[in-house]
Amino acid sequence: MPLGRHHLARLAEDAYERTGDHDALFFEGAWHSSGRLRDRYLRVAAGLAELGVAPGDRVVVMMTNCPEVGILYTALWRAGAVITPALFLLSADDLRHILESSEATAIVTTPEILDTVKTATAGVASLKWILATEIEGDPDVVPLASLEQAEPSDIVPREDSDLAALMYTGGTTGRAKGVMISHENLWHAGRAGHDVTHLPGMVRTAVPLPLAHSYGLLVTAAGLHATEPGIAILQRWFDAPNLLELIQDHKVQQAAVVPTMLQLLLAQPLEDYDLSSLQKITSGASPLSPDIVAEFERRVPGVEIREGYGLTETTALISTTPWGARKLGSVGVPVPGCEVRVVDDEGNEVPRNEPGEITTRSSMIMQGYWRSDEPESDVDSDGWFRTGDIGRVDEDGYIWIMDRKKDLIIRGGFNVYPRDIEEVLLQHPAVAQAGVVGRPDHERGEEVVAFVQLAPDQQLEPEELIGFAREKLGKYKYPREVHLVDSIPLTPVFKIDRKQLRTLL
Repeated sequence: MPLGRHHLARLAEDAYERTGDHDALFFEGAWHSSGRLRDRYLRVAAGLAELGVAPGDRVVVMMTNCPEVGILYTALWRAGAVITPALFLLSADDLRHILESSEATAIVTTPEILDTVKTATAGVASLKWILATEIEGDPDVVPLASLEQAEPSDIVPREDSDLAALMYTGGTTGRAKGVMISHENLWHAGRAGHDVTHLPGMVRTAVPLPLAHSYGLLVTAAGLHATEPGIAILQRWFDAPNLLELIQDHKVQQAAVVPTMLQLLLAQPLEDYDLSSLQKITSGASPLSPDIVAEFERRVPGVEIREGYGLTETTALISTTPWGARKLGSVGVPVPGCEVRVVDDEGNEVPRNEPGEITTRSSMIMQGYWRSDEPESDVDSDGWFRTGDIGRVDEDGYIWIMDRKKDLIIRGGFNVYPRDIEEVLLQHPAVAQAGVVGRPDHERGEEVVAFVQLAPDQQLEPEELIGFAREKLGKYKYPREVHLVDSIPLTPVFKIDRKQLRTLL
């Protein structure tokens, strides 16, 4: 079998040839050179093959962020295997579902979550090996370091259409499904991501995102297309004060975040840090309130926040905002090679600025859902993928997301988008976070219910927030119920967990 043109292991080798040996990664007080990281992934790839990991095998990587995550991704691609990332915050039950669904032959983890892994793996028929970093003397676990004793070998050939990753969706509306991402899918997503975000000299990047999420994987793939030496400042997990210290100490120029991270950063004394090096922030994974953008940019002069948009099924990328050409509240324009159109329920394209379901077509669209009876259920015969998001495209081609189709509340025949209400509630100075869902209602079909987390030291009655929202929203939109909660439940990637909110109704 020939080596595919878009083989990600070859891409990694090409990246090293372009950028050379340099300090590439800072993690918890230590620098890691690109040459040392390369030597490690070459040896781990050979060690995986000697262990018995075969081409096409799924290997679950459930680790906190650390240098070994990137080493394993590249090593597994080099060995011809399929990475199956799992967020380290998953429960043993959710992890077991991924292991059994993917029929994984191995799982790699870090010591702090080894107990969860052992609970989840007990009795999983396909599983042969548990591997872990920084561990010795456990008869049930293969130390990852032992694989690094192997001598490097050649890249295992894979076709461009072969799987590079099996990404499990968050499962906020049910059991997580495996999204099949090929080498070609991820190669093109990385290339597009690099081309639309890279500015010459912008080389110091903070990475607080979980590398197991599709957004984190996209950032990893974009880095493999680098044309000049870059530096990643990696957090084990997101910690707002620590991130600000890292930006200050390492003169970070850009960062990739999700909206909730920005909210948590705003709760910090930003003015106490020297953030003058920070110029660009890219936000993705969920909608970003324009009020958060305005407040952050007011408090951190010189920074520009822009949004991007994508789903796991589109290899995390559909659009992004061009530098210096932002429309606040928009998620930008389709990246090169990606088409977008907005359609009605019958699949007919609607006029510009009219709302409908966003559909997209590109070389980044998944290969289908893993072991599904309807693997292409959301992709039509012409290759158009239905995102499930309601939005519009304006006269300049900018995309505006209104909400998830499944989260739409239909009250008395009127469409109510939770995001609209959440953004209004966040305008109140006493509100830290808000989440809105629909409750079944005999008279109206659904009723609008808001859950609100107050800012520290703030006190407010629910009736005051209802009145505040009523003044700013149409009569059919404002929430008839507001519940004060200690915290808004979030998914492991900091999205509002509406599934959990609905259990509070």
